[in-house]
Amino acid sequence: MASPQPGAAPGAGPRRPWTGKHVLLGVTGGIAAYKAVQLARDLTRLGAEVDVVLTRSARAFVGEVSFEGVTGRPVHAEILEPGHALDHIRLARAADVVCVAPATADFMARASIGRSDDLLAAILLATRAPVLICPAMNDLMWSHAATRSNAEKLSRLGYQLVGPAEGPLAYGEGSGPGRMEEPDVIVQHVGRALEDESRFRGRRVVVTAGPTREAVDPVRFLSNRSSGRMGFALAAAAWRRGADVDLIAGPTVLAPPAGLRVHRVETAEQMKRTVQRHIADAAVLVMAAAVADFRPRDAAASKIKKDATPESIALEAVPDILKETAGDRPSGCLVVGFALETEDGEANARRKLESKGMDLIVLNKTGPESGFETETNRVVLLDREGKAEALPLLSKDEVAERILDRIERRMPFLDE
Repeated sequence: MASPQPGAAPGAGPRRPWTGKHVLLGVTGGIAAYKAVQLARDLTRLGAEVDVVLTRSARAFVGEVSFEGVTGRPVHAEILEPGHALDHIRLARAADVVCVAPATADFMARASIGRSDDLLAAILLATRAPVLICPAMNDLMWSHAATRSNAEKLSRLGYQLVGPAEGPLAYGEGSGPGRMEEPDVIVQHVGRALEDESRFRGRRVVVTAGPTREAVDPVRFLSNRSSGRMGFALAAAAWRRGADVDLIAGPTVLAPPAGLRVHRVETAEQMKRTVQRHIADAAVLVMAAAVADFRPRDAAASKIKKDATPESIALEAVPDILKETAGDRPSGCLVVGFALETEDGEANARRKLESKGMDLIVLNKTGPESGFETETNRVVLLDREGKAEALPLLSKDEVAERILDRIERRMPFLDE
């Protein structure tokens, strides 16, 4: 099973961009309403203040106490209730983002024509915050011309549709398009909507991540212990800041981050060719992959039998992706690399930074809580001006944010 997306891991704590922000979570009456409890919990654990608004039909599927238990805040349901006559205005103004999950076909129809016959629909009319609509219904209902027309109307109103996904539907309904996106995907879309204006917005970012594998024979390979977490966290964070992201990933069990394009590769040669295909209009190239340095000169065509173990395997260097793609970079492309050293780390990293024409290099500190196969990292950021910034032990998600902050300071806005 794939691991959770960066930023949505079970142990995630408060962090950018969710911390201190107000999220209004609207829940309508579909079977997927049970997932909204997990969504409310995840957003709260990331530091958001979550106000939940339930429609009357939603309460047939999930209770108010469940949401109060995971958010620590009262749940709102009625538009005409003594002492709460202006809740639709107050909640609408307080929200930094409004997310309706699940959004039934009925609610989408009402929202598309501006109805305000319940608290949640009235909030959509009163808010000026970004609005995310997460459809959830039977595949036949989703494919109906009326529903598709309503979805188009909602998009024209400026609302963003997240999903639906394709997969198992309600009991006995089989599988198909119409399923609500999973909470970890919706969390990332909420994060993108919460991000402030960024220099990444509208720009293309190419990120490499994970290990590469070089075949010894059809069943064995040379590789390393990279999990890909650092590169995936960087790609996810860049997308949340508004970038158009291509993630070029070696073999890893991590789930693809929401919203971006993922290109799967295995060997260093495949990674090099994929970088060349996607770098032409990139504003930023982040080489976070742990590329295998060597490959067998002659991989065996069939499995090497144990009783025929070779005394040695001749090795050769794999392509140096940074050097061999330098001519493909557009003018002004910012280049960030990574170095994992076991001795003379800073000196070796600086030589790599200079020889490969990078703007910034991230020196990994190896240890029991940093480097490969961990969820935390301890790094030093070295730039071409000679500055060094040592970061404390942080989650890889937080390290990614710090690296992107450094990159962003070097980027002009698009209109500059």
